Amino acid sequence: MVEMSIPHLFRCPISLDLFIDPVTLCTGQTYDRCSIQKWLEDGNLTCPVTMQPLHDPTLVPNHTLRHLIEQWVLKGPDPNHQLKQPGTGRNSGPTGDMELSLTTLKCLLQSKSATSDAKIDVLKKVRNLSIESDVGRACLIQLGFFSLLLELIFQSPTAFLLCNQELLELSLECLLTLSPSSHLDSLDEVLTRDPNFASLVLFLGRGSAKIKISLCHLLETIAMSESTEALIIQIGQSPRVMQSLVSILDTKTDLLISDACVRAINGLCHPMVNRENAIKEGVMHSLVKYLLNTSTTKNASPKALAAVDWLLELEIAKTNIAKLRDNNLIKVLVKHIFMVSSENEGSEYAASILLTMCCDSSWARGKAVHAGVVTQLLILIQSQCNSRAKTKARALLMLLRSKCRRCDQKM
Repeated sequence: MVEMSIPHLFRCPISLDLFIDPVTLCTGQTYDRCSIQKWLEDGNLTCPVTMQPLHDPTLVPNHTLRHLIEQWVLKGPDPNHQLKQPGTGRNSGPTGDMELSLTTLKCLLQSKSATSDAKIDVLKKVRNLSIESDVGRACLIQLGFFSLLLELIFQSPTAFLLCNQELLELSLECLLTLSPSSHLDSLDEVLTRDPNFASLVLFLGRGSAKIKISLCHLLETIAMSESTEALIIQIGQSPRVMQSLVSILDTKTDLLISDACVRAINGLCHPMVNRENAIKEGVMHSLVKYLLNTSTTKNASPKALAAVDWLLELEIAKTNIAKLRDNNLIKVLVKHIFMVSSENEGSEYAASILLTMCCDSSWARGKAVHAGVVTQLLILIQSQCNSRAKTKARALLMLLRSKCRRCDQKM
């Protein structure tokens, strides 16, 4: 991401941030609307810069400055670019000015008469702007593009979007570049409505690979925010969402899709109240299959291990995994206890899962020992892993030793 140095004239004298909605006082000084309104609401009756009394508190929109800022943001950090006053230069006139207006881009996305191709062109500009600079991203968020994209994705006719998947793909990509943001609470307002929630499920089931990946990333983002805790519980309680994610994970079409899906499932399984529904819809078996079929260490295996470990807090999950009696699963878990290349991200969860499996199963203990779990645990304890992983490793070692002693005494 390229950093853009904000010109002095484009900063509000009060907040020192980029102007979003510049307004001018009777003294001729310009401020951002929200900053000067707060100044006046606090009982101040003077201009913050000149300290002159305000005989007229009217705030006049500074359209010229706003246009120059939008032109600067859209052009990006090009030192050779010269800003033009509106109505001057080669790009003057309605067409030239419109091309350089963020407000115009927003209106085009909102327009019901704009073609899909026109909206796709706008979305490409929005995507590039949000990726190229923090300033551009902040401007887009402040001007309401996050909420607008949510409406475009979830409130447009689903049949139209499914027939124009590039439009949906770009809309989701832009949405993700603008999140996480302070506007995530608008997700609650949109996705809690039944028709919009139905669109989410439909896109998960019938969208392209890019759409599915983006939606999984969106679910992961929602799960990471405290402001959307109620929403992630609602989503996690939905059988249709869980069924869609299980279907994506079981299809094994692409590692990128599988990894994104695992991360989404991990986020949905974090709240305790969602876990019973996850088990009921087959999430446990799908995660186990993912672990068995994924050989590379640069993937979402630690997230899958964490989700399995959380699910094993329920008795039904313990029963389900005990019935598997899969030797390959034991080997995979032992391997994940200490993996140098993965920085031991999944060590804690792998050890915890094995601890659960070995507690009441002599078969699991025997397979784990045969797979080299003792050596792995000893290496892990001596490594720089976190204290939780070491605690789980020591507990598993103690369990294996105590069970082995009992077997020796019986013999």
